Amino acid sequence: MNAVSRQIGDFQVTALSDGNMSASLDLLSGITTTDAGEIQRRAGVAEPGNLHIYGYLIRGRGRTMLVDSGTGGANNVGGQLSANLQALGVAPQAVDTLLLTHAHPDHIGGLLDEAGKAVYPNAQLYLHPLEVAFWQDDGLLAQASERAQRNFARARRTLAIYGERVRLLDDKPIVEGIQPVPLPGHTPGHTGFRIDTPQASLIIWGDIVHFPYIQTAHPEVSIAFDINPEQAKASRKRILAQAAQEKLLVAGMHFGGSGFARVMPEGQGYRIVYSEA
Repeated sequence: MNAVSRQIGDFQVTALSDGNMSASLDLLSGITTTDAGEIQRRAGVAEPGNLHIYGYLIRGRGRTMLVDSGTGGANNVGGQLSANLQALGVAPQAVDTLLLTHAHPDHIGGLLDEAGKAVYPNAQLYLHPLEVAFWQDDGLLAQASERAQRNFARARRTLAIYGERVRLLDDKPIVEGIQPVPLPGHTPGHTGFRIDTPQASLIIWGDIVHFPYIQTAHPEVSIAFDINPEQAKASRKRILAQAAQEKLLVAGMHFGGSGFARVMPEGQGYRIVYSEA
């Protein structure tokens, strides 16, 4: 898949494919699998239960920033982001800033190599303080399923390796023109990143949707991966309304197409239109 870029003021934002992961429509709640499958078919989705994985490279004003890192190829899923980054001529050592939407494995898996060392040795790693608190909570770890415990272990190991280079997001811009946007619910510290310039604006909204066609048309539909489904629904409805009203360009980690889209009001929900140009 060819990398697609958008110029937002001084920043060039490039969608980096990490590959695909399978996720059954049965994971959705608030809609029947039949109705969900029909939405996918009408949208031309060949494999209704397939999720694409993106990360985003932001270059400009002397900075090289990466938003999420893909899976790292864990469990033979995804793992293409690093090669796609290097195909653009960007070595891992050149990345100075890592912005994490949250710490699920398909977003942080690419931060450590197979030997457990940092893939991006010169980067500061930013994430929300509530995200750090969640994954470091021993009580939550003790209550977690075996699968979730592996996620806790991966998050803790990654944070430990990056150590002193971990930075906590607050309400200040990361650099001038790039602002963190709290979008809690999918995880407690789930965060989007908004780029504002006089010419254009873009929000990279992380996992606001996993099945874009379904969850924009029906924002009340949640997925089993959401830690707080009601909070996730509220964040989704709020940012969808804002994206439509402000005519924002939107990027999402489980988008298809180019990795960039517009949100249009339609019926009781919205319609996502991928921006291919």
